[in-house]
Amino acid sequence: MATTRNSKKQRSAAATNGDKPHVPQVSPEQLLELYRKMVLVRYFEEACQTAFRQGKVGGYLHVYIGQEAIATGLLATIQPDDRVITAYRDHAHVLLLGSDPKAVMAELYGKGTGLVKGKGGSMHLFDVEHKFWGGYGIVGGHIPLGVGMAYAQRYLPDNTGITQLYLGDGAIHNGAFHEGANLAGLWGREGLNPCLFVLENNQYGMGTSIERATANTDLISKFDSYAIPRESVDGMDIEAVYEAAVRLTERVRETGSPFALEAMTYRIAPHGAADFLEKYRSKDEVREARKRDPIGLTETKLLDRDIVSEDEITKIRQEYQQLAADAVKFAEESPEPPLEELLTDVYAEPEAVG
Repeated sequence: MATTRNSKKQRSAAATNGDKPHVPQVSPEQLLELYRKMVLVRYFEEACQTAFRQGKVGGYLHVYIGQEAIATGLLATIQPDDRVITAYRDHAHVLLLGSDPKAVMAELYGKGTGLVKGKGGSMHLFDVEHKFWGGYGIVGGHIPLGVGMAYAQRYLPDNTGITQLYLGDGAIHNGAFHEGANLAGLWGREGLNPCLFVLENNQYGMGTSIERATANTDLISKFDSYAIPRESVDGMDIEAVYEAAVRLTERVRETGSPFALEAMTYRIAPHGAADFLEKYRSKDEVREARKRDPIGLTETKLLDRDIVSEDEITKIRQEYQQLAADAVKFAEESPEPPLEELLTDVYAEPEAVG
């Protein structure tokens, strides 16, 4: 896992959130825990990418490398009645919500011990027990589902939950986004749509930059048309994300009305695991982005504040590198799903529907 430490000037810039002069620091214990979670995601994703390129992972694969601070900061605020739904770059979300890394890796391998018995693969993870209502492979297709889930939450007895709905910058041009956002804004007038939209703006929809995809490159402003309040945050700074997450999840929970948070980020890894050439962006651009690797930024904070030592950082990395290796070993040794699994989980039992 390569990270880049930063100069004092870069460290200072990383501690700001848009036009806000100061982002409150989390406690040392919280910052360390958030860091550990980001490292878990990073090493897991690196192991996934390696396995895919070795031909061991079926289907396709999209990793979260460079974006770890977003899901880590936001999902640290999850409450018992909350729900989470996202698109196909979904490994981080399900891991952070508590799914077993071994089961997640086995799912990528298509094994019977996988999270959904090897039937979903990378883009269709699902774990309702841990509040994760799916990764979805169709760009933007999950947005109306998330809005509907938030609407339903207000009709459940004694439910105080909200829905965290993650979408990428490419999905915001999709008709499903506009229809979903319109309904969220409409229902939100009556406090009936506690949906926190999280726009993970990594600046590229597959290989197409924002500038080549839309006349209005201020993507978060598109929520204005639907009367949904919004703001942006530095998605590479875990403290900035966590501060916004605490504040905005509480707001959505109290009002029952939607809010949109744009997390400005950059995917350091290619769009997908088979995207080797990356002709749509220069090596210099990626090299510059690596200077603000969220894990490197957080390590700098931890060291500057004397929360951990270099040796402790190394031990944490080794711990999660081993965890990822154990997940790979489990997946490789797991059995294929039996043929009869083709006929299970196709229809819901009548009593489960009512």
